[in-house]
This record gives sequence, structure tokens and C-alpha cells, in this order.
Amino acid sequence: MAAAARDVRYRGKQAVNGSLAYDLGYPARERAPRRAEKAPRAKEKPRAYEAPRVLLRARQYVSPLAVLSVAAIMGLALLVLMNYVRLTRLSSETVDLQTQLQELETENVNLTAQYQRMFDMASVKEAAEAAGMSKPSGTQMSRLDLSAGDSAVAYQQKEPGLLKRILSSLHGGVYAVVEYFD
Repeated sequence: MAAAARDVRYRGKQAVNGSLAYDLGYPARERAPRRAEKAPRAKEKPRAYEAPRVLLRARQYVSPLAVLSVAAIMGLALLVLMNYVRLTRLSSETVDLQTQLQELETENVNLTAQYQRMFDMASVKEAAEAAGMSKPSGTQMSRLDLSAGDSAVAYQQKEPGLLKRILSSLHGGVYAVVEYFD
């Protein structure tokens, strides 16, 4: 039995078959050359050389509505871009104007303080006396008597004739046109 265990027939990788019985014919089948059985082929007809066929797509139809839509979208995108440029420019101008406003407000405060210092009544009185001015005396003043009623005279003019009215209308129209184009 020990000799049988050392025998090659019993130590192969495939020694156990599906029925768990030893396959004693396996090593003989392994040593025998295998013949590949080929399926019989159908005879091919000799073919002439054929150029490979190029599959062409059918020409696609471009809708005029699609072209107009793309043009409209591009136009709107351009308008949005131009409005962003305008908005940026206006923002920059606003910042410049706000800076200028702050400078002008500071200058206004300084000038108002200077103006109030200049018109101090004591300094005005001194400047007037230095220039030789004095208060008027009673002889230099005169009074008006407005107790009497007011009266006005209105004169009526003659109504101009038809020819004068036409000429004045033409003169006014020509004058308006010249002034418009001037």
C-alpha cells in the first residue's frame, strides 16, 4: 500500500473525480498528445477588394429661429456687459463726487467760521469809522408821506388791423424758427 501511495497515478492534482473515486486512467490521458478538434468551416468565397465605407451624417438643418435666438442671446449678453461697464464708471464717479463733497463741506465750515469772524459788529464799526463813515444826522434824513391814496391811469390802445396781426404772427413764427436753429 505504501508503494501505491508513492505511485504517480494517485498523487495528481485531479486524482479525485466527481464520485470521489480515484480515476486510474487520468495520468495516461495526460501523457497522450491532445488533438484539437476543429469545427468544419464553410468555404468562403473570394472577395474583391472593397474600400471601407465611410458613414456620412446627413446634413443637419439649422433653423433660422435658432440662429436668431443665438444672435439675440449674444446681443443681450453684450448689453449686460455694456451696462456693467456703465455701472462701474458711474460707481467710480459717485466715489469721486462723494470725496469732493466731503472736501467742499470741510471748506464750507472753514469759510462760514471766517465769514462770522469778519462780520462781528465791533469789527464792522471799527472798519466804518476808519473809512470815515458816521451815523446820519437828523437833517440828512427825509420822510415820505404815503397816507394819500394810490392812483394809476391805464390807456386803451386801438386794436390792430388784420394785416398787422398776420405780420406780427409771421414775425413771431420766423423768430421762433431762427431761435430754434440758433
